[in-house]
Amino acid sequence: MNEPYDGPILEIKNLSISFFTRLFEIPAVMDFSCTVMPGEAMGLVGESGCGKSTVALGVMQDLGVNGECVSGSIKFKGRELTTMSQAELRELRGSEIAMIYQEPMASLNPAMKIGKQLMEVPMIHEGVSKQVAYDMAIDVVESVRLPDPKRIMNAFPHQLSGGQQQRIVIAMALMSKPSLLILDEPTTALDVTVEAGIVDLVKDLGKKYGTSMLFISHNLGLILDTCDRLCVMYSGEAVETGSIEDVFDKMRHPYTQALFRSIPLPGANKNESPLVAIPGNFPLPHERPNGCNFGPRCNYFEAGRCDASEIKMEAFAQNNRHHSRCVKFNEIDWNAKLAAGNDTKKVMSGDIVLKVDNLKKYYEVAANAVFGGGEKRVVKANETITFEARESETLAIVGESGCGKSTLAKVLMGLETATDGSVNLLGEDVGNTMIQDRDIKTVSSVQMVFQNPFDTLNPAMTVGSQIIRALEIFGVGNSPAEREDRMLQLLDLVKLPREFASRMPRQLSGGQKQRVGIARAFAGDAKIVVADEPVSALDVSVQAAVTQLLMDIQRENKTTLLFISHDLSIVRYLSDRVMVMYLGHVVEMGTTEQIFSPPYHPYTEALLSAVPIADTSIVKKRVVLDGDIPSAMNPPTGCPFQTRCLYKDKVKNNLCDIEVPPTRILANNHEMKCHLSDKVLDAMGPVITQTKKKSPAKVKQA
Repeated sequence: MNEPYDGPILEIKNLSISFFTRLFEIPAVMDFSCTVMPGEAMGLVGESGCGKSTVALGVMQDLGVNGECVSGSIKFKGRELTTMSQAELRELRGSEIAMIYQEPMASLNPAMKIGKQLMEVPMIHEGVSKQVAYDMAIDVVESVRLPDPKRIMNAFPHQLSGGQQQRIVIAMALMSKPSLLILDEPTTALDVTVEAGIVDLVKDLGKKYGTSMLFISHNLGLILDTCDRLCVMYSGEAVETGSIEDVFDKMRHPYTQALFRSIPLPGANKNESPLVAIPGNFPLPHERPNGCNFGPRCNYFEAGRCDASEIKMEAFAQNNRHHSRCVKFNEIDWNAKLAAGNDTKKVMSGDIVLKVDNLKKYYEVAANAVFGGGEKRVVKANETITFEARESETLAIVGESGCGKSTLAKVLMGLETATDGSVNLLGEDVGNTMIQDRDIKTVSSVQMVFQNPFDTLNPAMTVGSQIIRALEIFGVGNSPAEREDRMLQLLDLVKLPREFASRMPRQLSGGQKQRVGIARAFAGDAKIVVADEPVSALDVSVQAAVTQLLMDIQRENKTTLLFISHDLSIVRYLSDRVMVMYLGHVVEMGTTEQIFSPPYHPYTEALLSAVPIADTSIVKKRVVLDGDIPSAMNPPTGCPFQTRCLYKDKVKNNLCDIEVPPTRILANNHEMKCHLSDKVLDAMGPVITQTKKKSPAKVKQA
């Protein structure tokens, strides 16, 4: 057990970190300062490339051969880390300072059982016996709320789910009860319900062990749920730091304000108050402007003042632990009502363009999937799915990984065929027709925007030639000149400069690549666009721009948008109707208002409770599900959700164990697949409530 310490656990002062190439120095972090007190959780937020992870690696003194702390100080319990020997650092790492990375499998040895990996920590750092280490490992596995600790100890990493793997990594980090725990985007790869459990776990363990934390995330809602203080970073610098309440409710930097304007908080509306994307692009390290790094993108920029000289962090007069890097923070009216954006009238839904009736998609696999042989097993990926989608409508499809969302998308696209049921697309049944057998008109009318823009573009072809290739396939244009002209029009449509036609994908940012993917999807005048997590790989400010772009194109082209997502905040903002899926079943479907208001399906209630919301005025009912989503190869009997449902005991005669619930129609065509009685459903209270009135700047989003 590490000795108690009264002073700052971590004290970083004026830290600058650079990476050196053969040609030049790349300054990654500049003049960064922050202090973490005992038991305190400090959040680091900002866009990709702002230097968050570099700060963490600086604390670990793990910057590689090219990285170096060029100036400033990093003190851990009063000891300077930058001047320590490798032997001293090895003594600290893992015992006093531990780090949890984004991808849990990167921290686990795939060839070693979990128990042995956990036992190594106290055996190496504390020199305890094998039996003592085993007892400690069992205790910590129980602490991270994993069922059947002895079975977990005897398992290999690949035999655990992603959420279980991350819990084991947390357990490993806590084995020696470190004074400082660094978490680098620890929940990004996890489902929102699993994320909620991990967040609760981290908070509870922090209190139990008195551990201080440095929590790195791009999700402001997650920071609100886990941290006491936060530091907002932009282009290598800390631009604002303070308590959660100070920064969320009394923000004093234009970048912090811009971040909040670009995320869909409750009250944001795609028609009356659309999100406001941050203009321009994040500067590369060698392209940073003079003076304020945020100046070229700032609404309050003043030439000759904001770009005159280097700007230092200053304390906000009323609170010396609230600092801002802005020369005008005392002059800006932070509570001023934002100028109204371009309000857009709600587009009315048109005729039915897609009708799915009783769709089933099963996969037959060998019991021994690696070597074949053995009895055949059936994976029920989609089970009796029925829904309609109309022209100009946005239908969101939500649920955890493995619920069947992407399988449904594959059947719609013709990448898979239905096992049973029908898929009627623009009057034609295509459920059993693979994409290569569909006519060009049908293929071009339903297109897809994928999650990761990096994987969908050919790195060896220019942007323009990739869009022209799609036009050629869809038979658009009678000559190369016509296709060239249409390609330039598509770049206009997705708000990219026409000169981007000659650029290679590597010359584009993530948001720009996603825009190219959208332009290509609309090359054949698509009537239906299946968007599979199209903004989850993007920074929040870029998310706002891409989301707004999809809405603008939809209004102009009357496109039907099937929006697949696990982010219920963005779903609430842009969808007209929502379909909630669990283990291949549609468990609830209705208008956005119906889905976000009681009564809820128990699974929908858990999803809503799990969504982090970056608003201090919001209070949520906390519903944390136990266990992981069951395998589609071995689904539970009866209701698919019964193994995790918190309301199961309210249903008589063990009906949930025996019978799949029928689809019930509640008020105003609100559909639900659940055995709960009307009395229980009517007694449900709201998951999300607003406790205090926000300032005008927060209510009005644009």
